[in-house]
Amino acid sequence: MTRANPAQNAQRAANAELSYTVSHADLPLSCPLPSMALWNSHPRVYLPIEAGGSAKCPYCGAVFQLAA
Repeated sequence: MTRANPAQNAQRAANAELSYTVSHADLPLSCPLPSMALWNSHPRVYLPIEAGGSAKCPYCGAVFQLAA
């Protein structure tokens, strides 16, 4: 009998949305986000969102907005 891993259940699908709103608690910002399953996505890339308030991932095109 196998047991479900709660950490796997808490992960979001990588690259499932085109835009995400993130908070200052999510900085430094990376795509995919730490809560996403990295195994089925592109390599992790860190995005400079602090200066302009938004950033676009060069791999998947997801746009991240920094919440006020």
